[in-house]
Amino acid sequence: MSQAAVPVRSFLRLVTIEHSVFALPFALISALAAMQATTGSVNWTTLLLIIVAMVGARTFAMAANRIIDREIDAANPRTAQRELVTGAVSMRTAYVGAIISLVIFLIACSSLNILCLVLAPLAVAPLVIYPYAKRFTDFPHAVLGLAQMVAPVGAWVGVSGNFHGIWPALWLSVAVGTWIGAFDVIYASQDVDFDRSESVRSTPAAFGVAKALIAARIVHVVTVLCLIGFGFSTGASAWWWIGVALTAGAIAYEHSLVSADDLSRVNRAFFTVNGFVGIGLFAFALVNFWATGLTI
Repeated sequence: MSQAAVPVRSFLRLVTIEHSVFALPFALISALAAMQATTGSVNWTTLLLIIVAMVGARTFAMAANRIIDREIDAANPRTAQRELVTGAVSMRTAYVGAIISLVIFLIACSSLNILCLVLAPLAVAPLVIYPYAKRFTDFPHAVLGLAQMVAPVGAWVGVSGNFHGIWPALWLSVAVGTWIGAFDVIYASQDVDFDRSESVRSTPAAFGVAKALIAARIVHVVTVLCLIGFGFSTGASAWWWIGVALTAGAIAYEHSLVSADDLSRVNRAFFTVNGFVGIGLFAFALVNFWATGLTI
């Protein structure tokens, strides 16, 4: 491996680039719904630009998160091996990677349409606020959810250039925001003792793990209801409803893996089940769009 490739690979590990598959499918589903509602066919260039914008924004968000939280990460035994803490990635590399990712996001937005570019700061703001949220609110997970909610709306605007008929995107926005926000509550439960000792704020730290897990289950019910709302708002075929049923089952299984007394399988729920939810739902959505007349 060349010397130049080492910082790049380390940076990609820092931002866990492979986790882009979690929220990206919701943006793509929104984009395809907008294409079906406007032209009835897929514009592959637009779809590619939306993917670039999504990956750029998420990479910037993760880099900013790691930079802002590096001292907290260093103090937490669970995160003490992250690249910025160990020195595998330098601060300079992290800043450069974050800036490049942000520029890529903005270029993709401007290439889509002027409205996307004008609204870009509204998408970036919650990405930067989120890592600070744990310093001033017991609900930082809601800020993360808000950051994710931007994606389906942005994808719809990227396709149509306006807000006309945007209800399907709004259903998806709430779905992805509640899905990821609620899982962040589960994920934060691992650090409840550390968070309390270091005055890092989170819902589990404030209210206890048991109550936080109950809240996460309730919020995930909202996720499924919003997926149902999307189906009705777009006149979805049976394929979408199968996908929703499997997603609901996967989320229920996710919750069965964790309890207030046993959080040892949180990573399994995060990496395996969430990956299935995003990719699996997108696969059924694709077949649904084909079945309902979208020219692919």
